[in-house]
Amino acid sequence: MASLAHNIPNPPRAVKLAVADERLTVDLDDGRTISVPTSRYPRLAESNPEELVAWEIIADGECLHWPDIDEHISVAGLLRGAKGATGTWPGLPRKSELAAQGS
Repeated sequence: MASLAHNIPNPPRAVKLAVADERLTVDLDDGRTISVPTSRYPRLAESNPEELVAWEIIADGECLHWPDIDEHISVAGLLRGAKGATGTWPGLPRKSELAAQGS
């Protein structure tokens, strides 16, 4: 039985997001709440508290974004149980590293 979020005619959208106690918790517009460990998303797991609270819900609730660490997590991916990419992009510093260097 295939159950992929992208096959849903009107997929749920994120309306609220929290990162606390090593968990990512997302409230959806259909009343459900998804909670997963941040360890599934290495960029989140490796981030400091200031980076974790600097998030935004984008694409009309279809995607979660952390601009300081260049992390994007789709609601569809959360529903599928997809894991995140590993680490930062090769050769590219994080925004927090640039700020520390005074750039």
